[in-house]
Amino acid sequence: MALLHILNELAQEKAMDLKLVCAHVNHGLRGSESDEEAKFVSDLSSKLAIPFELGNLDIPTYMKEKGKGKGTELASREKRYEFLHHVAEKYGARSIALAHHADDQAETVIMRLLRGSGPTGLAGMKMMRREKNVELIRPLLRIYKTELVRACQTANIPYVIDSSNLMNKYDRNAVRLDVLPFLGQYNGQLVASLNRLAEIMGDEDDYMQREVAEAYAKLVSPLGGGLTFNIQQFIPLHAALQRRLIKLILDYLPFNTEESDFVKIEAIRKGAVQNRPTTWSLDLGGGLCCLREYDIIRFIPNAAESDLSGYNYAVDQFPSEVSIPWAGRRLRFMQSEPDHTIDQSYRVGKDEAVFDADELAFPLTVRSRLPGDIMRVLGLDGSKKVKDIFIDEKIPPSLRSQIPIVTDAGGCILWIPGIRRSSVAMVTQHTTSIMRIALDRDNE
Repeated sequence: MALLHILNELAQEKAMDLKLVCAHVNHGLRGSESDEEAKFVSDLSSKLAIPFELGNLDIPTYMKEKGKGKGTELASREKRYEFLHHVAEKYGARSIALAHHADDQAETVIMRLLRGSGPTGLAGMKMMRREKNVELIRPLLRIYKTELVRACQTANIPYVIDSSNLMNKYDRNAVRLDVLPFLGQYNGQLVASLNRLAEIMGDEDDYMQREVAEAYAKLVSPLGGGLTFNIQQFIPLHAALQRRLIKLILDYLPFNTEESDFVKIEAIRKGAVQNRPTTWSLDLGGGLCCLREYDIIRFIPNAAESDLSGYNYAVDQFPSEVSIPWAGRRLRFMQSEPDHTIDQSYRVGKDEAVFDADELAFPLTVRSRLPGDIMRVLGLDGSKKVKDIFIDEKIPPSLRSQIPIVTDAGGCILWIPGIRRSSVAMVTQHTTSIMRIALDRDNE
């Protein structure tokens, strides 16, 4: 009521260009009392010539159908904010003004402290924050309840008292009625102290959020439908920043991270900074998995690997291209006469390989790896398992099935693009036709 009258007074000033809509929620929890309050607010809005929107919610039914495991307070909050956003969208409102005050802030800080929240939680409610393209503002957040009640009484602003606020069966009420008075015996300025703590933690949290945003931009990159970072870049970060970086990554992925997920965040962090083991997997729930593969940490959907079934592409015309969309790369095949002024045998970089075309059995094939794959490795006297080559090159296990392998018609492995060339069909001074294969990025 105090907030409504304050904003209404401001709206009378044309320079403010302020248009109000009064949105009231009846949670359906207190029967006739709730109905009477809704009428009270409706009548007052009509008297003030302010548009009125009423949200009649059925919280008990919602909890039975969709809110299982949620307390009445949380379920009510979810539906209340859903309604407020609906009204804001209907009227094209830029802001939703909420009447939380300093005593509410103190209760919030205590509740979050009891559940083990970090700095973000202890910062309490923000004076202003953006949610769903609307600004949530709390103009009264630094004013104490006694001051607001006194203002209402002085200005003859009518108000009602929610009888459920006097019942300590709800967590917030228990904090207000039992916990704060008990702790107040040891600190006569407890509410002020808790608000000061929220303000300090809020400023420090804002600073850390900027720092972690910078760290994210430098360290984290998308890969295979998930996100990844290099452990050697991660280790120098302070532990506080490491935790926040992991939390931010989880926030960007389809995985709901609550304060209680500290155990999972810490498991990832410690698993990243320790020397052994160098490969592990952690199911985070919600269809998300965290992998450590040598010096790489990856966050991927559990089904990411199964989405890449085996593939096999025949290449029998030249020039030709084979796209590898999941890696953002492509293989280009080009056949030409050799330039013997250049020693073609040395053109065997990781992203390019040159072969004596007359020594190849066509058509060529680009395929995924198969169990037992063996390649005659250039520079070695003999063959080596492809699996061992991947291990030597520290190729993450989850990526091995995605790496293309080029073979000839007889199944002989010619090249593992980006990794190793075979000793098959080497170009010599006697070569009359060459096959050049290049691994390019799609945007090159």
